[in-house]
Amino acid sequence: MTVSETKKHAEGHHDISTGVAGGDGSASATRITPGNALRPEDISLQLRQGATGPSEDAALYALQLGDDALILAQRLGHWISRAPELEEDVALGNIALDQLGHARSFLTYAGGAWGKSEDDLAYFRGEEEFRSAHLFEQPNGDFAVTIARQLVISCYQFALYSALTGSADTTIAAIAAKALKEVDYHRDHSAQWVLRLGLGTDESRRRMIRGLSMVWPYVGELFVDDDLVARLAADGVAVLPASLRPEFDRAVAQVLAEANLDVPDVPAAPGGGRQGRHSEHLGYVLAEMQVLARQHPGASW
Repeated sequence: MTVSETKKHAEGHHDISTGVAGGDGSASATRITPGNALRPEDISLQLRQGATGPSEDAALYALQLGDDALILAQRLGHWISRAPELEEDVALGNIALDQLGHARSFLTYAGGAWGKSEDDLAYFRGEEEFRSAHLFEQPNGDFAVTIARQLVISCYQFALYSALTGSADTTIAAIAAKALKEVDYHRDHSAQWVLRLGLGTDESRRRMIRGLSMVWPYVGELFVDDDLVARLAADGVAVLPASLRPEFDRAVAQVLAEANLDVPDVPAAPGGGRQGRHSEHLGYVLAEMQVLARQHPGASW
């Protein structure tokens, strides 16, 4: 199944956990929420009909955001049938689908600058061509590691998409507006699990502390300003990552304080994913994600 088809099968379906039709503002992380916002198919159609595509810089920026979401979706998909309870199979699976939807939109838009489809960008680029930050490609670890990663990523994405709803690039703004509603529930989902694990048994608390210490070295890379975002921020298209750090720190610190946990004090990892320098983990994710598409190019899955 292609990237586009994987997400498409869920659109228009009812709430998996309750049977209530989705798309409203009260949807949770265990719901599929089609909504009425700009879809990847809409972006693709507009581009085919001659709408102005992104500038080279805007396309590269959208590529970064799309790669982050795509790799995280693949990682979270591993939890389906492996989560600690059935509801978490559903919740993490739907968070993965949300992230895949974000990836589809950003990659479709980015591809408009180069005449490429979302599937071209997902399946037919080499490792060095991806621009995902290292945090997104880290292994799942145990459940506490995944929840720690989710807390960090959802708080980061919430701050990022909140700012990007005001982007001068109307397509990026529309994608961010839809993604923001979903990420809000991802953030709540991870926060509730941090509280549950941090305030649970001695073992769950130990694992939560360990999970936070394992993901925290990769936080710094999310907030590095580079020349690309500086140019785009000057034009009102992007937001400087460093400007998001105070809001992020406040959000994470509040959750950790409620769970009686400390912000980890650990050395930062080098980073480099935005420049195509990845950890040893990304190659494995890409191999499992790309193998069928590359063996059968053009096939309908």
